[in-house]
Amino acid sequence: MRRGSFSPLSSPKLWNGPMSESKPKRFYTDVTLSEGEGGYLIALDGRIAKTAGRAPLGAPQKPLAEAIAAEWTAQDEVIDLATMPLTRLQGFALDGGAAGRTQWTDTVLSYLGSDLLCYRAPDAELAKRQADLWQPVLDRLGARWGERFTVTEGIMAVEQPDGLKRCAGERLSQLAAGELYAVKLLTEITGSAALAFALEGGEANAEEVFAAARLDETYQEEKWGVDEEAAARAANIRRDFDDVVRFLELSRA
Repeated sequence: MRRGSFSPLSSPKLWNGPMSESKPKRFYTDVTLSEGEGGYLIALDGRIAKTAGRAPLGAPQKPLAEAIAAEWTAQDEVIDLATMPLTRLQGFALDGGAAGRTQWTDTVLSYLGSDLLCYRAPDAELAKRQADLWQPVLDRLGARWGERFTVTEGIMAVEQPDGLKRCAGERLSQLAAGELYAVKLLTEITGSAALAFALEGGEANAEEVFAAARLDETYQEEKWGVDEEAAARAANIRRDFDDVVRFLELSRA
């Protein structure tokens, strides 16, 4: 069983290359979009920008390409990748290839087999809040797939129906690379494949998903108070979450 711990380990780096402390100087003046086969490419002074894997940087969706171009335009004297989440996310999606798709799919399905939302706390008060917040998400997602999630109390492992796993795998196979990568990241950030699928499919919005993922932490904070370090960590994870949600939305625009 995986719990959404909201530790740095559950917030993946949104970049497929080194985040060096030394930032390269801005070497270009103009940022434009070059329309070509397969979509819109980012051009820096007329030359197509490249990903870390040397693929042309661009997107089939004009709104996503425009948002990536805006990140390059916003750079000052140096290029700070930490301020360019869409560039990093799209770069990773483009460089992933077939091997990336397989890895991302396997990751999501492995979380689904021991999903956070299917394990309820022995504490009666917390269990009620989990049921109130989590069960509607599982019910709506299950209705989409015509399957029911198996829910248990405590840490005893439960197996999800084969039909549910099959539906999840089929849905992942239908997603474009950027969408699939976003679902994989949302799964890791929230600790729940069900929440990632619910957000992707419209069964829950971003606020509902983040609140559901952080329910256990919220409950503990209400009982024992907010730890400064934990609050800072949660804020960083919320930033990553929002970046991935925006990337997913623009990947479909």
